[in-house]
Amino acid sequence: MQKSLPRTALRAGIASMAVASLAACGTSSSDSGSEALESLGDTEGSVSILAWPGYVEDGTNDPAVDWVSSFEEATGCMVEAKTYGTSDEAYQLMQSGGYDVVAASGDLTLRLVAADLVSPVNTDLLESYEGIFGFLKDKEWNSVDGVAYGVPHGYGANLLMFNTEEVSPAPTSWDVVFDKASDYDGKVTAYDSPIYIADAAVYLMTHSPELGIENPYALDEDQFAAAVELLKTQKESVGEYWSDYLKEIQAFESGDSVVGTTWQVIQNSISTGTTDVVLPEEGATGWSDTWMIASETEAPNCAYAWLDHIASPEINATATAYFGEAPSSEAACDFRDDCEAYHAGDEEYASQIWYWTTPVSDCVDGREDVECVDYSEWTKAWQEIKG
Repeated sequence: MQKSLPRTALRAGIASMAVASLAACGTSSSDSGSEALESLGDTEGSVSILAWPGYVEDGTNDPAVDWVSSFEEATGCMVEAKTYGTSDEAYQLMQSGGYDVVAASGDLTLRLVAADLVSPVNTDLLESYEGIFGFLKDKEWNSVDGVAYGVPHGYGANLLMFNTEEVSPAPTSWDVVFDKASDYDGKVTAYDSPIYIADAAVYLMTHSPELGIENPYALDEDQFAAAVELLKTQKESVGEYWSDYLKEIQAFESGDSVVGTTWQVIQNSISTGTTDVVLPEEGATGWSDTWMIASETEAPNCAYAWLDHIASPEINATATAYFGEAPSSEAACDFRDDCEAYHAGDEEYASQIWYWTTPVSDCVDGREDVECVDYSEWTKAWQEIKG
């Protein structure tokens, strides 16, 4: 996964067998088995945080955007932050060591767990954890065997955006970018990442039920081949693959793109008034990022203090609003006036989202009679799809 944040806001059932599978797919696993902290002590004076751009703001980029200074003043933990551009880069940086906390998306979290680069988190030590939406807790991208490996941050869906003047009637299905993509030849846009293969799988779950897809991140060879073929066909109508949200804004405002995958924050940023978004009837992929603690941290108390701080209602509201995503708690909505636009706390809406999860060879849908295609093969296939 890749995210970019220019000046404005930007936005997103695996048990032990899955962790073993991740190790088999190139992630080395430690035998030490890190454990969660049992109690808190004195803070260590500093904490090193690895995160997406826009997640650790101290007023440097914008004096009005600062949730680091209040943390430093309250805890005495001075923050040293480093940003990364892709989940693969974050994994490499975590392997190099020196970080206490990392903000990870679902295509990274279990790789970190498998490599013993992060520790379980004792959520009883976090005052803010109780208020977090239940549908974000104990999920396959942030927990293993019921053990939490982090704290949910923000979340969102990968929506369908369309030009209301060019795409009529208003679409309710992803078919406008797949089976009907040729109707908008050269003006279809798609997210530029191997994880987008899951979007095709979500569509096939409904429209090709004979494939038997139960989870878009658990694809056997036949299911995977069908998703790849669908995307190769779609490519003929794609004008642009995007990862920088400013480029998608420009493409929709200029008319170069008229339909494709997007984020709510992009719709909120378009000024023409000629676009709309929908969560299609098939459902959608999406993201739920997780704050995790490094297994080799030398500042566990400051690390726990940061997790509690960033999950606290006002801070979480500020941070997720700046980035362009739904907050992680109802209480955070007391400090935002746009929660309805992001469907924050809407459990029915959230249940239609397949949150990014690392594809592994041990099928995450529970099948044991077949091997699923792992993420390294997704990466190779994506390059073939794009040509």
